[in-house]
Amino acid sequence: MWSRRQLDAALGATLGLVAAVTLLPTGRGWSWGAPLVELRWYATGLSSEATMLQLAGNLALLAPLAGLAVLRWSALTRPGRLGAAALAVAVGIELLQWALPLGRVVSPLDAVLNTVGALAAGGIVAALRQGARPSVAAR
Repeated sequence: MWSRRQLDAALGATLGLVAAVTLLPTGRGWSWGAPLVELRWYATGLSSEATMLQLAGNLALLAPLAGLAVLRWSALTRPGRLGAAALAVAVGIELLQWALPLGRVVSPLDAVLNTVGALAAGGIVAALRQGARPSVAAR
């Protein structure tokens, strides 16, 4: 098991990586990612490598951070708490992309996908931490 100091260091490094991936400038200004347009893009582009890469990237963005956070703070094993924390981070990223002239696309759908990925990863880590196997949806 990791010590608190190791978890804090890993969390800091992971947060730095998330910031680098999402907040380094790619141009100037920002553009709006309309949720319905993006949903249609995903739905019609599932055979596209670019679409799948974008989808996987959005789902994976906060997953390591969520897994480490669950290990560090046991209160985050509750899905509601983890979801709220992940959504706050994801919305914070989108707000920073909007507020800073980074040339990024501000997308509410990205925030939702980031949160879903964080919940999945955190849920798996929480289940493993408790010695249980992740359960399949109730029948």
